Amino acid sequence: MEINQALIDQLANLARLTFSPTEKEAMVADMQRMIEFVNKLEQLDTSGVEPLRYMGSAHNVLRPDTAAPPAATPGMLAAAAHTDGQIFKVPKVIRK
Repeated sequence: MEINQALIDQLANLARLTFSPTEKEAMVADMQRMIEFVNKLEQLDTSGVEPLRYMGSAHNVLRPDTAAPPAATPGMLAAAAHTDGQIFKVPKVIRK
């Protein structure tokens, strides 16, 4: 894949970005380095390597889904600016 000014202009147009001529030159150089890096990676023999699901050895640990009482305890309600004793009262933010 050839990275040139025309490609940078097309990508900038799609992303609604504008670049100065010096920024375009820097983008061309950066993108060429990225393409070269990916081409190096494609040369590696990965035939015996299993795909990774997780980057570390830890697996996704989920908490058990258990019913619990609502979080609005008397202590939390006491710290609120406005309550009716059971719920928080907040100003209306959505108008019809």
